[in-house]
Amino acid sequence: MRLINRFWQIVTAYVIAANALPAVLSEEFRGRVIGVSDGDTITVLVEGEHRKVRLSGIDCPEKSQDFGQQAKSFTSKNAFAKKVKVIPVGHDRYKRTIAEVILPNGKNLNNLLLTNGFAWFYEQYSKDFEKQKLEMAARLAKIGLWSQPEPHAPWNFRKQRKVHI
Repeated sequence: MRLINRFWQIVTAYVIAANALPAVLSEEFRGRVIGVSDGDTITVLVEGEHRKVRLSGIDCPEKSQDFGQQAKSFTSKNAFAKKVKVIPVGHDRYKRTIAEVILPNGKNLNNLLLTNGFAWFYEQYSKDFEKQKLEMAARLAKIGLWSQPEPHAPWNFRKQRKVHI
């Protein structure tokens, strides 16, 4: 009987913790950017804790793709060592916080990457059609990766690499 009671205590604790998670994710936070993995993934130091943040609504080229290193450099130049505001919208399967990132000057890093032609609007995961308009403007102006005749979307690049591995 004690074993069954202990089992239900553990199950209850997990349910309570799981229900509390979305509330924690929805709270914005501020921290210093201490790492840039690639154009759309940064590490933010918040009260001594490292938090991986994946920029929401966009997908930058992989580092080994054309414009991948430029996207990473753009993110580094604009965010590294700066205190940013992070507005979470969820989390992904890698336990990264998915978020909008606001720079000290008030500009949205996610949108800047689109405007400067270093990212695709990630329609599969976002319905923020303002971002789609930013991508279209960069395409029409042939800015950044849109200066190429046929840029290869990062989600197709990743899928293609998995097939060859």
